[in-house]
Amino acid sequence: MARTGRPADRQVESVQKAIAVLDVLAAAGEELGTNEIARRTEINASTVSRLLATLAAPGLVQYHRTSGRYGLGIRILQLAGAARETLDIRRIARPSLEDLVAVSGETATLSVPGEHDVMTLDFVQSPQSVRSVAEIGRNSVRHATAVGKVFLAHGGRAPDELTRFTDRTITDHAALEREIATIRERGWGLSQAEREPDLVGVAVPVLDGDGDLVAILGVQGPRGRLDEARAEVLAGTLREHARTVASAF
Repeated sequence: MARTGRPADRQVESVQKAIAVLDVLAAAGEELGTNEIARRTEINASTVSRLLATLAAPGLVQYHRTSGRYGLGIRILQLAGAARETLDIRRIARPSLEDLVAVSGETATLSVPGEHDVMTLDFVQSPQSVRSVAEIGRNSVRHATAVGKVFLAHGGRAPDELTRFTDRTITDHAALEREIATIRERGWGLSQAEREPDLVGVAVPVLDGDGDLVAILGVQGPRGRLDEARAEVLAGTLREHARTVASAF
């Protein structure tokens, strides 16, 4: 029977099937044979065979002669790396920042880690008349802010000297290590009047597929409105948004 439909429609269908094959190989985490790919994609084996040959030519999939099976090719890794480098994390995270402000009424921040410090990349200001003021390009104090502590919990190095800013600032390295261990265990950081007397912050990591820290989401506000119990509730909301942002990586 002759195939029907416009050429453009058939091309779209072929692309969709090729993507389905790549999705199956990515989800499998192992090499798969043609018949197994056909079963999982619900595409007939002869079509899968043709698609695999097409995808193998530019290195998107790799044929392993010893096993007679297929896996993702090196070209996929190269494309993934290029895509990650061009991602605008500010654009990706902006809806999350706006939602966090709507939910909390407080200022929401997006920070990115560097080699030695963590810097505010974007923020959405609280609509409240009394509010925490963020500043793009400002480094978070590593041992005295929620964002800074999350940075330390994911590979950052603590300052040699723990400067005291308030009577609640952690200035003992052993005490800071215990705090960081708690953050690693529970998945979020808290700072209660440790950088400024009336400022409380809560923050969570944004981790890529390899578990590496790519950003930190935070909410900060006056101590009178943002106590520890409310911070813990917001931590759950922050973690949901962190997963959303992380899905782009």
